[in-house]
Amino acid sequence: MTIPEITALVADIRTEVATAVVGMEEAIELALAAILAGGHTLFEDVPGLGKTLAARSIATAIGLDFRRLQCTPDLLPADITGSFIYAPRTTSFEFRPGPVFTGLFLADEINRTAPKTQSALLEAMAEGQVTVEGNSFALPHPFHVIATANPVEYEGTYALPEAQLDRFMVRLRVGYPGREGEQQVLLNRVARRRERADVRAVVNAATLTRMQAGVETVTVEADVIRYCVHLAEATRTHPAISVGASPRGSQALLLMARSIAVIAGRDFVLPEDMKRVAVPVLAHRLSLTTQAWAAGTNVADVVKEIVDRVPGPQVAAARRA
Repeated sequence: MTIPEITALVADIRTEVATAVVGMEEAIELALAAILAGGHTLFEDVPGLGKTLAARSIATAIGLDFRRLQCTPDLLPADITGSFIYAPRTTSFEFRPGPVFTGLFLADEINRTAPKTQSALLEAMAEGQVTVEGNSFALPHPFHVIATANPVEYEGTYALPEAQLDRFMVRLRVGYPGREGEQQVLLNRVARRRERADVRAVVNAATLTRMQAGVETVTVEADVIRYCVHLAEATRTHPAISVGASPRGSQALLLMARSIAVIAGRDFVLPEDMKRVAVPVLAHRLSLTTQAWAAGTNVADVVKEIVDRVPGPQVAAARRA
């Protein structure tokens, strides 16, 4: 599939999602970019901003099977992966797949479930399979996870392990809509006369796979790759950061930049693409020092400072023209 075809399809998907979701254009675009890059997305923001609606609308528009799991403290790993159930008909144990066997899996309020259950998603997100009682079962392809987390409540919640946070390609914050956006949400609800908003499928799983393969053809200049490495290195030497971005973080930065370039209609990556996605890609992979945390330092501000300080390559000037 050519880059212009992918760009046109993404534009159609965004238009269709916008019929149900208002005021989340930036977050929707970055979530679609993560899917094009083959990654997973974490929405972290206060309740009631439409994170679940956005995930469901994206899943419908890209034609993937969708399953939602409401995470609670008593949830067990088998509730996600599935388990072996005794079948009297065959007098044997048969595997019953869990909700993770789908195209797009929504883990709603993932920080409400215990770390042991959260870790059940690690293998699925990293390897595209789950292992139950020593047996491995492949997940459908493509497979993507969109999780939501509530950052304002601490009682009855569990912080996501660093290893699992690192598996999310981006962490997005939605933010409150503007006055006009919130008015549009209410007008849309009154106009459709029901709670559920209908979204049509623009593509299907097979087309999405071809779109993802097309993103792999995007050209990345050597100087742009070096710039990506310099950004990652800067997170490892910053005085406010105790643990910087790993090579997985720099790879995620490059993959997201390619998707952003395709959405913009280009078959090459500019340094500006990496600058745009640096905060959602890198911020959740960094750990602040104790002193910086006590001083109330915002890790997103640290990433922005690094982006402003690290010089970008000049080789892309001809490409911009």
